[in-house]
Amino acid sequence: MIDKLALIEIKDGRILSTRSRGKDTYYLPGGKREAGESDIEALIREIAEELTVTIIPESIRFYGEFSAQAHDHPVGIMVNMRCYTASFHGILQASAEIEEVVWLSYNDKPRVSEVDKIIFEDLKEKGLLK
Repeated sequence: MIDKLALIEIKDGRILSTRSRGKDTYYLPGGKREAGESDIEALIREIAEELTVTIIPESIRFYGEFSAQAHDHPVGIMVNMRCYTASFHGILQASAEIEEVVWLSYNDKPRVSEVDKIIFEDLKEKGLLK
């Protein structure tokens, strides 16, 4: 099981997503925790590394937990994604291994990882994603 954390940021019915260098699939921003990190610590670190913004810790809210086959891994390797919403300071821009930052709609679902597809469905059902 791959343990990951992700930020859910919605604007005008679209969700913030990223694409790593050399990849063709989009992922919600976030990543794996380092040894000893809490969800909050890992989320703050990953978002700062990927998007150059600073999450406001007191604004962080748990959104949900989702699991699916891990993208680009052998069958049976699963990813468990703990998702949070949060406010942040700064201007979103690609950094580190991120090549592109985009705002995706529900119609972009075929372009995202398997776990993100489940999250897209959840957001659509709740009327948050266009």
